[in-house]
Formats: sequence, structure tokens, C-alpha cells
Amino acid sequence: MNIDTITNIIVIDGIVMGPRHCAFEDCDQKLENERNGVFCTEHKILHCDNFKEPNTKTCIRRILHRTDNERLDWLPPVNRQVAPAHDNPLAANIQTICAPCGVVKAWAKFTKSEGPVQILDFLNKVYPTEESRPSYICIDKAYVVLQAALLNGVWEIWSHTSRLIVDSYHYINHHTTNYICRKWCNPAPLNGSAPNLVVVEYDINGRPHYKRAFNTQACEQLNAWLGGYQSILNRMTVANFNWTIHALLFIHTQKVIQHQLNRAFNNDNEEEEEEEQAGDEYDREEEEEDIPDDQIV
Repeated sequence: MNIDTITNIIVIDGIVMGPRHCAFEDCDQKLENERNGVFCTEHKILHCDNFKEPNTKTCIRRILHRTDNERLDWLPPVNRQVAPAHDNPLAANIQTICAPCGVVKAWAKFTKSEGPVQILDFLNKVYPTEESRPSYICIDKAYVVLQAALLNGVWEIWSHTSRLIVDSYHYINHHTTNYICRKWCNPAPLNGSAPNLVVVEYDINGRPHYKRAFNTQACEQLNAWLGGYQSILNRMTVANFNWTIHALLFIHTQKVIQHQLNRAFNNDNEEEEEEEQAGDEYDREEEEEDIPDDQIV
């Protein structure tokens, strides 16, 4: 990538939280009974509702709950799914896309843990065109997503505009033998392959040192903030959860933007004060030069 072009980077990460939903496999519908139910209206099997098995007068609830020892010859076979034996399940992952400054660009709710295919689908929905795609995509499992993109043929589309990198925290914990991660997903390479990710900074003694140009922990910081609301969010209905999480992310984004504006305003004031001080010193030196030598005490 050209160092003179504008670099756009996004950070992706998820947090395990979410509303209670149906306990059946691959079903994320709201519960039929929000207080103590575990199934949606379609999959509820804990209520009889006076349904009868066809051609018999046997209650279907009794058939669903009978044991193997109770299977009598005169009862018809029942072909059914077995309900999972767990309490109210939660949506596994809330996935967010953030700018390095902390502004939330998009979010999605995965009913299962974040998988590389789900992440790629999420990216395709948020960035459908080449013009909208970021230069760098920072995610803790970048090398896994890269492998999935290569296998699915998606990387042929994304490789023209974007590059996958691992965030700095997870990169130091990955094995040094992971060639794909070390070669293609390094968040701060010093070999010149990604000059936009590394900048040179000087300490108070004027000595230069390398520094990462972007904050790759933006989503981790957001998740730490969202975690304070997790106990409340987990007890909400699906509709209330969706509205509340969207509102929280909106409020967080507004706070980040206001913080950036205040920071820029303070920096401008400091620069103006430095310029005024420099101007006053220059005027004082000019006045001293105009005073005759015999008048200087």
C-alpha cells in the first residue's frame, strides 16, 4: 500500500452477551414465556394445549415425555427433535466494528460464537463496494479469517483494497511458528511492508523510537465499557435488548466524538498560546535591540 494515500483502519471484536431466546438449535426467536420459559411459540413442548396424536386419544405431551420403557406396541412411533437440556440460552456474541478512536461503525448479533464465515458475511454487508472498504481490518483471529477467505474465494475480492492484521494484544500471544500470522497479519512490521502502521516518535531526550500509528484495542476498550451493563442486558427480551444495545453504542459514539472535539479545541488553544508567547519574546528582543548601549543599566 502507498504511504501517501489515506489509510483507513477498522477494528473488529465481540463480547458474549445477549437476551434470552429459544433453546432449540439454531433458533433465536423470543421466548413464548419470558418469565420462566425456554422455548419460542413454535418450539414450545412444555405445554399440552390438549393436542392429540393423530389416530389416537393420547395427549402429545405424554408421548413426548414417555421413556423408552413406556413405548407400547399400540402407540405410533414419534419422530421428534429432542430439546436441549440447558436453561435460557443467550445470544453468543455481539460483534462490533470500531474506528481506532473508538467510534462504533456497525454492530451485529451472532446467535453462536464468532466464526470466520460469519465475520466475512458481516464485512460484506457493511462494506459492499470497493470504495467503502478499509485499508486494514484488525481482528484477534485475522489469520483464521484470512484462511477462510482464501478457501471460499472471497479474498480475491478483498485483497485489492484491504489487508487483515491481528491486534497488538493478541499478536504477542500467538505462536511464533504461526507463519501466516507472522508473515501476513503483523500489526507493526518493521520491514517496510506496511509503513502506514508504524511511525517514528521522539522521546523527551530527542531519541527516536518506533510506535504503532493506530489504536488496535478500540473494541477491547468498548467491550470493557459494555460489560458494565451485561447483567441488565442479559435479562431483557430480544426486542428490548436490540434497542438498548443500539442506544448504548450510539451514546458511546457521541461521547467519543465529543472527546475528540474537546481534545482538538484544547490543542488549538495550546498552539495559540505558544505562538503568542513566541511573539511576545520576539517583540521583547526587538525592543532590547532598539535601546542604546549607554542607556542599558
